[in-house]
Amino acid sequence: MGLKEIALGGIYLSPMLGYALLGFISAVVVRSCLHRFLRQQILWYEAWFDAALFIILTALAAFLFSAPGEAI
Repeated sequence: MGLKEIALGGIYLSPMLGYALLGFISAVVVRSCLHRFLRQQILWYEAWFDAALFIILTALAAFLFSAPGEAI
């Protein structure tokens, strides 16, 4: 996908919006699985964990879906 704008009905959108949406959805899935398996015993600072998980998964999505020539 790269880091070029996406034209949607005459409005240009950043590809980071798609990466952030993908990161959010995957963070919700990972968080719910962790809470189900750990039964909320280990995650003390849930807000910090959620924010860090969202950032890590958004960066991972941006890295994986960017064009091979644009990485690093």
